Amino acid sequence: MTSTIPASLTRTAEGAALQAVFLDMDGTLVDTEGFWWDVEKEVFADLGHRLEESWREVVVGGPMTRSAGYLIDSTGADITLPELTVLLNDRFEKRIGVGVPLMPGAARLLAELRRHEIPTALVSASHRRIIDRVLDSVGHHHFALTVAGDEVTRTKPHPEPYLAAASGFGADPRLCAVIEDTATGVAAGEAAGCRVVAVPSVSPIAPAAGRVVVSSLEEVDLAFLRGLVTGMR
Repeated sequence: MTSTIPASLTRTAEGAALQAVFLDMDGTLVDTEGFWWDVEKEVFADLGHRLEESWREVVVGGPMTRSAGYLIDSTGADITLPELTVLLNDRFEKRIGVGVPLMPGAARLLAELRRHEIPTALVSASHRRIIDRVLDSVGHHHFALTVAGDEVTRTKPHPEPYLAAASGFGADPRLCAVIEDTATGVAAGEAAGCRVVAVPSVSPIAPAAGRVVVSSLEEVDLAFLRGLVTGMR
């Protein structure tokens, strides 16, 4: 976990119940879920195996250990999990080296959160090396804190990543908003006690108590998030 400011200096606009906003990366902030699947297909093709499209919904949003492990088991590929992890990360890092596309509405939302000095964290199951490369393109300045999947003991769907982000800001998870695109990430945010905005990318996500489902980040702004944590949505 990396932070650019001490927790004691974090604050929100006066009178606002919203204490912090936590964003997932792949498929939520940046349009890279398809990149990951393409990389997985390419790597396994090199290993002599073809991935079935139905497996995509199984591996989307998961930690590398789960998704890569599932693909090894499903294909019977002769490769270890650590070896495959290196290959996937190397190929993905090369893929995003020329930049990554933001999801619709992401740039506006990040600018609004920064303008109003809302503590904002990036919380991803991706490894630190991948997060840092993506932020080279998106802008590190948008996030006072980042949590990578290889920096926590238990990653999504366990709540630890979001609890770590809340702790880093000295925030109450119940007064924090999480924005996620997969069921795995939604489960992590809800288990941490946060209010969750689901923006489905690959697989549909159903509305539920304490959760709002939208079709795009273009529907999300600061007023929306404040209303979410105060029970107005």
